[in-house]
Amino acid sequence: MTKENGRFVTFEGCDGCGKSTQLKLLSEYLQQEQIEHIFTREPGGGKISEAIREILLSGKNAEMGDECEALLYAASRAQHIKDRVQPALREGKLVVCDRYVDSSFAYQAFARGLGFSFIEKINAFALEKFLPDVTIFFDLSPREAFARKKGADADDRLEQAGLAFHERVYEGYLSLCEKYPERIVKIDARRSIEEIAKEVLSVLKARGCF
Repeated sequence: MTKENGRFVTFEGCDGCGKSTQLKLLSEYLQQEQIEHIFTREPGGGKISEAIREILLSGKNAEMGDECEALLYAASRAQHIKDRVQPALREGKLVVCDRYVDSSFAYQAFARGLGFSFIEKINAFALEKFLPDVTIFFDLSPREAFARKKGADADDRLEQAGLAFHERVYEGYLSLCEKYPERIVKIDARRSIEEIAKEVLSVLKARGCF
């Protein structure tokens, strides 16, 4: 739980799982219900964090080392918390973030093979003070996700990592779901957009997010 007054929700899943669509639908609902909130994303969410995002995701940086990648994600996250997450939570707002620390565990600890302990140490600030109240994992395998989005983005360094890499990411997410069942809620992302959106709202209401 966070040490602030607001509520912190994160969305996770493999590339192409439908997170963006569900974020848009949730935003429309929150605006309609006049619930104070902000939407943000990782890597990114602020000037410095967005600059780090460009470095991380650029297809021109294919030679980036795995440790450098993990440390850049952690640095972007620390700045993002300072710029966006903490101020909004202090104001009592609902914060909804597209990806957060679980992405670092899935992509860098599991898929890159850097190990849980290393990722945990470099993200200690986020994990100790700004752990999400609830994380929704959109469960869709990489094979299904890439078929849905008709392949990987040629300009996205991580999407170009190959199917085997993304299958390890998926396995990492499933391991996290087992490790943190009290925080991570797994939602079947193979269903219709409407069915998924309905379950998202149900989960967030049940967890007291609004």
